Amino acid sequence: MTASGQPHTRVMVELGERSYPVDIGPGVRHTLAGVLAGLGARRVAMVSARPEEWLPDPGVPSVVLRARDGEADKTLATVEELGRAFVRFGLTRSDAVVSCGGGTTTDVVGLAAALYHRGVPVVHLPTTLLAQVDASVGGKTAVNLPEGKNLLGAYWQPAAVLCDTDCLRTLPEREMLNGYGEIARCHFIGAGDLRGLPLPEQIAASVALKASVVAADERDSGRRHILNYGHTLGHALEIVTGFALKHGEGVAIGTVFAGRLALALGRIDAARAAEHLQVVRSYGLPTALPAGVDARRLIEVMKLDKKATDGLTFVLDGPDGPGLVSGVPERTVASALAAMDRAPD
Repeated sequence: MTASGQPHTRVMVELGERSYPVDIGPGVRHTLAGVLAGLGARRVAMVSARPEEWLPDPGVPSVVLRARDGEADKTLATVEELGRAFVRFGLTRSDAVVSCGGGTTTDVVGLAAALYHRGVPVVHLPTTLLAQVDASVGGKTAVNLPEGKNLLGAYWQPAAVLCDTDCLRTLPEREMLNGYGEIARCHFIGAGDLRGLPLPEQIAASVALKASVVAADERDSGRRHILNYGHTLGHALEIVTGFALKHGEGVAIGTVFAGRLALALGRIDAARAAEHLQVVRSYGLPTALPAGVDARRLIEVMKLDKKATDGLTFVLDGPDGPGLVSGVPERTVASALAAMDRAPD
């Protein structure tokens, strides 16, 4: 139960001494003061992309630093600005940082916390569906370079994650769809069919799946690669469209593409490939490549993907479930892209 007496779900990310809870439900942000007290934090820097009145009372002296959600500020320059603000506030390793916002805010603040004094505790209050089901959990923090997404980062697990479902009530439809892109891809990596479930249950199932994967492979040496299902093309689409396409939209299209590519490589049959399209479409997500996007440019960007240690590399479905497939021939990728539908101009 939350401090207000409302029910919530707790998912544990089991990492030994660094284990932490992910609490999901209405009003859970108001447990922040108790979380910080448990950490022994004497003061806190709250980095928020949301109105100040939405922030819960941290119970200790605090400073509020403004942030902006969006890829434009997901840079090392932003991390430096935060670090200098931490210094001005007098933040020490005995204190804590709180992020409040969407996935890009979570990523940037997480990296700033990882680097400041070589690591200070961070608590995430994700306020978008995308951040609640994915970005806030797992300890991956990163910023972008002009050459690609998330190329500079560190692993830094949060001390706690508070997924307050109340904040989702005011999200615009497109931002909700952005989160559903990550939920849809969970269908193919072990979460089962989440369609039709109440939203809090979809969030909890997505988080539970990610928690189990992270507990087994914290640093992407094996199984954690499955969480990148649909992301290779998804990230490329974001970059090539100048981020006019949102992350979850790119992942949705990338998931459909993953089905087509797995079929082309003989890893799945036509029915399973069609299921990719059906599942993504059932969430109301885009399934076609944006008009005017050049396939050759997409391939060049995909070659820079952080998983690409041996040529074009994708996480693809197969007879034994999803797995990392390296060295995919460029002509096969080009053919699968050509088979994708195109959105109208």
